[in-house]
This record gives sequence, C-alpha cells and structure tokens, in this order.
Amino acid sequence: RDERNQSIIVSGESGAGKTVSAKYAMRYFATVSGSASEANVEEKVLASNPIMESIGNAKTTRNDNSSRFGKYIEIGFDKRYRIIGANMRTYLLEKSRVVFQAEEERNYHIFYQLCASAALPEFKTLRLGNANYFHYTKQGGSPVIDGVNDAKEMVNTRQACTLLGISDSYQMGIFRILAGILHLGNVEFASRDSDSCTIPPKHEPLTIFCDLMGVEYEEMAHWLCHRKLATATETYIKPISKLHAINARDALAKHIYANLFNWIVDHVNKALHATVKQHSFIGVLDIYGFETFEINSFEQFCINYANEKLQQQFNMHVFKLEQEEYMKEQIPWTLIDFYDNQPCINLIEAKMGILDLLDEECKMPKGSDDTWAQKLYNTHLNKCALFEKPRLSNKAFIIKHFADKVEYQCEGFLEKNKDTVYEEQIKVLKSSKFKLLPELFQDEEKVLSPTSATPSGRVPLSRTAVKPAKARPGQANKEHKKTVGHQFRNSLHLLMETLNATTPHYVRCIKPNDFKFPFTFDEKRAVQQLRACGVLETIRISAAGFPSRWTYQEFFSRYRVLMKQRDVLSDRKQTCKNVLEKLILDKDKYQFGKTKIFFRAGQVAYLEKIRADKLRAACIRIQKTIRGWLMRKKYVRMRKAAITIQRYVRGYQARCYAKFLRRTRAAITIQKFQRMYVVRKRYQCMRAATIALQALLRGYVARNKYQMV
Repeated sequence: RDERNQSIIVSGESGAGKTVSAKYAMRYFATVSGSASEANVEEKVLASNPIMESIGNAKTTRNDNSSRFGKYIEIGFDKRYRIIGANMRTYLLEKSRVVFQAEEERNYHIFYQLCASAALPEFKTLRLGNANYFHYTKQGGSPVIDGVNDAKEMVNTRQACTLLGISDSYQMGIFRILAGILHLGNVEFASRDSDSCTIPPKHEPLTIFCDLMGVEYEEMAHWLCHRKLATATETYIKPISKLHAINARDALAKHIYANLFNWIVDHVNKALHATVKQHSFIGVLDIYGFETFEINSFEQFCINYANEKLQQQFNMHVFKLEQEEYMKEQIPWTLIDFYDNQPCINLIEAKMGILDLLDEECKMPKGSDDTWAQKLYNTHLNKCALFEKPRLSNKAFIIKHFADKVEYQCEGFLEKNKDTVYEEQIKVLKSSKFKLLPELFQDEEKVLSPTSATPSGRVPLSRTAVKPAKARPGQANKEHKKTVGHQFRNSLHLLMETLNATTPHYVRCIKPNDFKFPFTFDEKRAVQQLRACGVLETIRISAAGFPSRWTYQEFFSRYRVLMKQRDVLSDRKQTCKNVLEKLILDKDKYQFGKTKIFFRAGQVAYLEKIRADKLRAACIRIQKTIRGWLMRKKYVRMRKAAITIQRYVRGYQARCYAKFLRRTRAAITIQKFQRMYVVRKRYQCMRAATIALQALLRGYVARNKYQMV
C-alpha cells in the first residue's frame, strides 16, 4: 500500500520458534502472491527451507532444530506483487559444530540423514554406517531426536534439491564430500615424539577419505602431519605434534564444510534468481537467538553481539527515533525511559573494544588467549559497568547483555577468529580428480602464506556474509586478511543498512520454558524475555504515543475520497484539520505537528474503515451502474437475437405450412382423379353389363313374342 520495501525481523532466544515463524511468513507470501510465471518460483522459495535447515541447523540443549547460522531472504515482487525470485544472504555459520558437539547436542542434521540412509543402493560407495561410528557425530551422545525420522528428512532434502535444479549427480557429489568429512574425523594420529606424529600405513578412514575426495593418500597423509615454513631465503617442511595434527584435521573438515555450505547457498540463489526486473521486496530475517550455555565461546559471543545490534535497531526504530520525532514535530510528550544497549555495543565493537583487542592479539607473533584476557581486564575491568571478571577464573570474562549476563571462556577465541587452515592441505584438495571439490575452492584467493600461524592465514568464514562492491586488484587479498570477527562486524553493518532502508516489522518469539516441554508455561521466564527484548516498553510507548503518522500531503492523497469538493482548500494543513474534526470527534486521538499528523493506536485503522466503506459504497454504485448498463446491453442483444431467431423460425414455419398446403392440395387432386377413375371404371363395367343384360333380355322377350305370333 505504501510502495515501500519491507523487512520482517524475527527475533527471540534460542528455541523460541524463530525459524518456524520465518517459514510461516514465507509460506504466507508464497500462497497469497502466487508466481509471476509458470516456473513456480514460490515453490522454489519454500523449497530452500529444508535444504538450509539440513546443512545449517542442529540439535542443541535449548532447541532440537536450532539455526546455527543467520539468514536474510529477500523475496522479490513485480509490479503486480507476484513473486519473481529471491536472494539469500547468510551470516556466521557455526563451523566448530562440524568437529565438536557438547553433551546432548548433535552435529548438523545432514550428517545424521546420511547415516540413516546408508543402506540405500546409491550410498553404498560412501561406506557409511551408524552415526555412533563416526567421531564427528557421536560426541554429543544423542544421535536421535524424538519424533524425527532422519531417513524421511533425507528424502525431503533430496526432493528440495531437485526442485531447485541441483541435479542428481551434483547431489551425489555433495553427499560424497559430506561422507568424506565424516571419515576424515575418524583419522587417528600416533605420536613419534613430542613434536611429531604419523598416520598408520593404509589407515582405513584416511583411505576412504582419499578415495571419496579423489586425492593421493600419500600426499594427504604427509600434509596432515607436516607444515611448510618459509623464510626470506628458504622453505622448510616441519613435522607437527599430535595435538596440532588433530587441530589441523579438524580445521580442514570445518573449511571443507564451510565452502560446501557457501557453494549450496550460491546454487540456491541461482535457482531463485529473478529473470525480470524486481519492483519491490520483502525481507525475512531469521537469525540465531540470544544464547547462553555452560561453556560459551567465540560463536556465542558473535551470536549475542548480533542480537545486541538487532535490539539496538529495534530501540532506534521504536524508542529513540520515535521520541525524537515527537520533539522535532513539537508534539506534547513526556519522555519514556528504556534500556539503551549502545554502551554494550561500544564495549564490543568500538575502538579498543573486545573485537579490536582480539584482532590486535591475533597479529601478535606470540599472541594467546591468556594474554588477550589480561588485555581485556586491563582495558575494561572497573572502567565499564557492563564488563566483569569471574572470581575464580583468569581465562574468562562476563558481559551484561540486554537479555542476561553471559560468561565467555577465552580459550579458542584467537584460533577461531584467525580460522587457520594449512595451505598445502588445500592444494591437495584442489588437485582432486573429483570435479566438484575444486569447484568449492575455485573462487578463493591464496588461502595461506607458508607461515600459517599468522593472521593472513585465515579463510573467511562465509563468502555470502559480506557482499562488497567489485574488488580492485589486490583488494581480494586484503579481504582475506580480515579476521572472522572483523568480517562479521562488517556483515552486520551491511545488514543494518538494509534493514534501516526498509520499513521494519518485528516478530518477537517468546519461549514458554527452558526444558523443551510441551504445554508448559513459565510466567517468570516469559516476562523476563518480554522485558529483555523491549516489548513492555513498546506497549507503554504505543499506549501513550502516536504510532501512526502521515505527512499532510500523504494524508490528503490517501483520504481525498472522504472530502467534498467544498472542503478542499489550497492550504493542505487546514484542509486536513477540517476533515479530521468531522471524522474523529475526540481531539486527543490525534495531534498536528509541523509537517505531519500523528495518530494514536487504532485511529488509522478507523480512518481506513471509513475510507474502505466510502470506496465500497462508490464501488457498489459503479458496479450497479455498470451491471445495469451491461444487463441492458445484454437484453438488447438478446432481444435482437430473439427477434432474428423468431423471424427465421416463423419464416421456416410458414414455408413448411405452404408446403403442407401444396402437398395437401396435390393429394386431394390426385385423390379426385383417382376416385373419378375408379368410379368411371365401375360405371362403365356396370353399364356394359346392364346393356348386355338388356340386350339378352330384350332378345329373349322378342324371340318369345315372335314365336307366339
């Protein structure tokens, strides 16, 4: 109606129902709008959900289908508001889940779907088995979700892939890479000494991995246990310890999975790409909710940082900008206090904030999680009220987020922020005979310098997360030097720019309890969530404020239909005042600002109802007139047709009657002559007989008379 792009921001804690709510919204748009062509674009948009859930969702202690990445889907419409395509942007895939799951948690659904379908004939070559056989799927000790059939979910995933144009050969390629990741997780290392290790000869998991990936066993076995170091003049090949080898194996598995994830997202976007010009779009943001676990690491830090940014956007839209506009328009208003989370965002992303100090530590040759923690304490402890140090730990820190206090363990922050992968391992994969595998890496620049511990040796977490303008020569390498935290911060800024350029709508998902129990409602938890996400303040400001507003020109254009000709003046403001005084008798329900009219909740709906009634009455009158004219036209046409039909029928009947009369007359004439002929024949016969009888009788009488004489 307003000719503006829209965004639906679905938010809430982990397990509150954000993904399902986003799916319902997308299903609604697909059902209501329909497709602009016979390509069934709306079905493809919906088909992206099972694919993305299988590769990006997992079971956590809070949620059986938790999104471990964020996504923003722009659904494009043409001028008639029919779906023409869509585009998906993803944010911060939780790669660490590929190689580690906490107790009672699972890896990504797709791995368990593969294991559940291992008996299928086409999967025999993948040499899969039960999920408890693989290190990457058994760590959580909970391979099955109650009420979920992984084999059936695999069928749905494959059907969705087919609908989106991913051929069977490409699907098998994807499953081959995923199976390879599972076998890679079972590769074991044996220590030679404290600084070196080896892989047993003809090690079965590595043999299967190399067969599936189409790479040489010796090369992969060598580079899993060694690394290359370069100096100014020479290059050294150095063995690595068992612990470093396990970390390198896990880093490789994470990197393959992240690139496969990006490849699938790219193919989904190609399938959903609009073939005609987009007129407008509705964006649906489904991003991870606020999280706090027993052990919180870099992923939870980024997730909660994203939620702080979204809460800030909500505050800016609903509170700050709202109240500032009242002041600017000189509307009588008493300011309402609300929780401002800008200080928490500054603590994370401002200069010398947590992310800045983390990036700085990543650049240090001997930087570690412990030294980074000390820098945090020195910089922020007792200086920022939102930052605390745990009493019993020197390797953790506490942030007071808008939703709750969260304690983060510093261990692993630097490694995850650098996201190190050894270059030689990637080179082995790029030389694969299996054509899909090099495709995953073909868009990458040089992944690592030979000294792989430096920040330049990281691989970006998600190509789809940040979409910069076309790079200048050398810019791509610079992009690869950015840490994961830096890239995530940039992607969030781009997301905020997109959201701020649209009209936002908020869906707040409230979690009824923390134990995943059905029909169990914890009132205190619900109120805590409502308060944390600003819903209570929103209700207060909506009740006391003026949530709807129009400029005078917009109001005049929209409600001109309610005005009579004599009400229209050259002064638009006075015209609007005169009309509103007649339509809304309670003057407290609206206020006139400098450039806009402000309405309390429900008043625009009331005006819309009056407008709709007026338009309906006018529509009925137009319909009545048009229908009368159409019926008259139809009647005249039918009457003319009836007369024509009658004329032809009567003519036909007259001709038939004339023919009948002629035939009757002819029949009578024939009968007359026939009867005359019959009667004459009978008469002549009788006459001849009579004459003969008379002649005989007279002869007899004459002879008798003659004899008597």
